[in-house]
Amino acid sequence: MIVFVDFEASSLGRHGFPIEVGWAAEDGSEMGFLIRPAPGWEEWSADAERIHGIALDRLWREGAPHAAVAARMLEMLSGQALYASAPSWDGHWLSLLLRASGLPRHALRLRDTEEAQRRTADDILAMAGIAAGERAALVDAILAAAREGFETAAPAHRALADARRELRLWQNIRRRAEAAAAEARGD
Repeated sequence: MIVFVDFEASSLGRHGFPIEVGWAAEDGSEMGFLIRPAPGWEEWSADAERIHGIALDRLWREGAPHAAVAARMLEMLSGQALYASAPSWDGHWLSLLLRASGLPRHALRLRDTEEAQRRTADDILAMAGIAAGERAALVDAILAAAREGFETAAPAHRALADARRELRLWQNIRRRAEAAAAEARGD
């Protein structure tokens, strides 16, 4: 199952840490957590707080313990195809969360959202019998058209909302690819 994951962080500095995670899956399941800081997680950026709107004192009051969040992620996401729009940053936050919880930092791995988008469109078009040479240009056109509306709206900078946004974009790409495949088949 394809799952889109997003993190928000305390800062983009060297010692920033994950403060929120959310995921949205193709089956409609989703989950999000504020993350209470682990011991030693101290770097806080007022600039980052202005972007995501999550105050540090809120994390202490409402955040789930970091180890509980990591355990829940492993329970729910192991064996799934995990994607993030910024896999290097989100992967960094995921790695920090897992390590702080005493778990292997690569217990879960994130891939680039664009990989899921391209693969989905290409697979649908291939099943319709569209030749590989034609598919590449058609996939590019489908992705460009689908992204057009999404790129004008800024991300919410809240983990679950941004994961939902990536899921909706992927679903839009899938629908467009299915329509192109139906047209190619003459349906």
